[in-house]
Amino acid sequence: MVSRRPGVSTRGCLFSLLIVAALGYFGVSIGAPFLRYYQFRDAMQQEARFAARKTDEQIVTTLKLKADSLGLPSRAHNVHVSRTMNRISIWAEYEETVEFPYVTRDIDFRPVVEGTF
Repeated sequence: MVSRRPGVSTRGCLFSLLIVAALGYFGVSIGAPFLRYYQFRDAMQQEARFAARKTDEQIVTTLKLKADSLGLPSRAHNVHVSRTMNRISIWAEYEETVEFPYVTRDIDFRPVVEGTF
């Protein structure tokens, strides 16, 4: 004979699974733009690391291609490079839209990298 404990139901487990699924769904929606931001910034850091061997135009072209491959908005293609004798600064600005049910948010990203060579 199977006995049930008082207060135990299967709906509690179903509710917990629903919460976990919702957090996963919304986590992917908000996590993807941040992942692209970090990948783009990492590419900027790599370009700053090897800036002594490249011209500003080569750096901008490489980062435009990276922005395109990541699917970033067109404003991310406006990469700026400032160079002095032994320092380099690379930056860009763009905005991504994150959509949730009934809510849409715009997130501003401003990756900036500085390096010496």
